Amino acid sequence: MRRFDPTPLYRATIGFDRMADMLDRALAADLQAPSYPPYNIEKTDENAYRISIAVAGFSAEDLVVEVKENALVVSGRSADEQGEREYLHRGIANRAFERRFQLADHVRISGALHRDGMLHIELVRELPEALKPRQIEIRTTGDRLLQSNSDQAQVAA
Repeated sequence: MRRFDPTPLYRATIGFDRMADMLDRALAADLQAPSYPPYNIEKTDENAYRISIAVAGFSAEDLVVEVKENALVVSGRSADEQGEREYLHRGIANRAFERRFQLADHVRISGALHRDGMLHIELVRELPEALKPRQIEIRTTGDRLLQSNSDQAQVAA
């Protein structure tokens, strides 16, 4: 099994250790990851996403969608069937499940909809104003900026 060494990332970046750890976990994960229930992840807009999970046989009351520590956790627990049934063939999987999706910073869940055997979860990325790109004015005249920096240095001394 190959192991990813994130050390070169640490040399040139600050604050991305969580991402490197996540990459390391993804590469170390078992190749036989659970495939039930099947799901799609789609980008619906520049800052909007949708996760669609096939949950045939589950009602909305059987499903739980929650956010824990930057992870979206979707779980389903089927209500116990009343009485025993005798199946000749049981091809519809109606077993309990738990799916986890790691969320990036500033991604929030805007809603969830259960319809026609599908659970659709809407996500939105909302960057705070402080993180949005801004352009800095470059002046060519005046030395007010230099004076204020030297004044601050004298006060600190």
